[in-house]
Amino acid sequence: MASYKTIANESEGFYKEKGSKFLAFAVPVSSEDEIKAFIAQKRKEHHQAVHVCSAFRLGADHKVYRASDDGEPSNSAGPPILGQIQAFELTNILIAVVRYYGGTNLGVGGLISAYRTAAKAALENAQILEKEEMERYEFTCTYAQMPGIMTFLKKEKIEITTTSMDLSCHFKLLLNKSAAPELIGKLEALLA
Repeated sequence: MASYKTIANESEGFYKEKGSKFLAFAVPVSSEDEIKAFIAQKRKEHHQAVHVCSAFRLGADHKVYRASDDGEPSNSAGPPILGQIQAFELTNILIAVVRYYGGTNLGVGGLISAYRTAAKAALENAQILEKEEMERYEFTCTYAQMPGIMTFLKKEKIEITTTSMDLSCHFKLLLNKSAAPELIGKLEALLA
């Protein structure tokens, strides 16, 4: 079974050091577009903040990940945030940490500790859950086949993401990766 751990919904963490405030926001994501939009939103909401550092990881295989120091000294912000994502074994997650400068330099060691602590606090406040990896499928059927297909999809609790009706019926589905081969086999039998 291709499963992974992520968070259920947005959570927050906070850390303060020598006047600097670190506000951490952990959010479940499924694409880099969502990530860019969330970071842009935080920049807009916290326009007086000095930095919005972040890290994310996508996919059940954990192969897509990035970390951003956003102007902080190299490897002092993004990698410590990513380290917390890895420590909690999470994916399909973004953590953005907004820093308000407090007037005192923390040094690289202080920054690493602050960003790590803020990210950890956000994850400790999150509801962690296990999900199964999903795959998208498309198929077309005739109007005569549609009642049987709809009964099957409802019975199997298959999520229909898009439906379009023209000369034929076109469906896009979201299936659990492990159950997909069996469900596709049954679907193909109904379409035969």
